[in-house]
Formats: sequence, structure tokens, C-alpha cells
Amino acid sequence: MPRSELTVRSALPADVHAIRDLVAPYATERILLAKEMVGYYEAVQEFLVADAGPAGGVVGCGALHVLWQDLAEIRTLAVAPGWRSRQVGHRLLEDLMARARGLGLTRLFCLTFEVEFFTAHGFRAIEGTPVSPEVYAELLRSHDDGVAEFLDLARVKPNTLGNTRMLIELG
Repeated sequence: MPRSELTVRSALPADVHAIRDLVAPYATERILLAKEMVGYYEAVQEFLVADAGPAGGVVGCGALHVLWQDLAEIRTLAVAPGWRSRQVGHRLLEDLMARARGLGLTRLFCLTFEVEFFTAHGFRAIEGTPVSPEVYAELLRSHDDGVAEFLDLARVKPNTLGNTRMLIELG
């Protein structure tokens, strides 16, 4: 399918089952954090989906989760196996970055195994958590597993699998 026939749009509650199905294989491999269905419904407004229309349906997803005044996380970026290497992930990431700029955010974070993919979009590998001690203390109050992962807290998955913390400064 040509790039122009693929639509990237805001996710709808009706897309939640497709999003969960896209994420499930990655969660099984501990590449992405698994969520309960209620978690996807609660976060549906954070998601964009790549829609291939009636023939293909939802073939990719990604979310922008605001962490702080100037910072958000790109999370749950997943593409259906048959749609990899067809620019779906690139389209989703570009649109998520545009959404972040529209919100006035200046930095985006991700925790990923796809270092080359994110590097191609201007992200760079970092060490530690890119926030001040005061913001870190505030973020500790979150009950969100993704925020706990951002903070590298042991209660989620330890970063023993070799994934990389990456950041981009938005221009």
C-alpha cells in the first residue's frame, strides 16, 4: 500500500482491541510493557494509530505520554509484522513528534531496543533520568508503570535486556 493510502489518526475507543493485539507480541517478549484493557481505554487519547483502511485496519500504534511541563515519553510504538519496513513506524513517530510540538513540549524520551530507528529521527542515547531532582521526586508519586520505567524503578522490569534510554530536544 502506498504511503499516502495509510492514514495516521487519533485512536478511538473502538481501536483499543487492535492496539492491544499489536502490542501483545512485543509485551510477551518484554519489549513493551503489557497493560490491562482498562489501561488502554484510560490512555486512548494518548494514542495515534496507522489505519490501512477496510482491507488492513489498524496496522500500527504509538502514544505520547506527557511526563512534565516540557517532557513527554514516546511509548507503545508497535507495527504489525506484515507492515514493518513500510514506513509505518516512521509516520507514527513523525506525527507523535508533531503532536508534542503542538503541546509546547521541548523534549521527548523513549526507552527502546530500536536505537537506529530513533537515532534516524534525531534521538540520542542518554544515561540516567533527564530531570531535576525536584521533578524526579514529583514523578515518584505517579502510579503509572511507564513513569516508573522512565525513572528506572525496580518495581517494573529491570533494564537487563539491553534497551537504551534516548532523548530528543525538539526544535
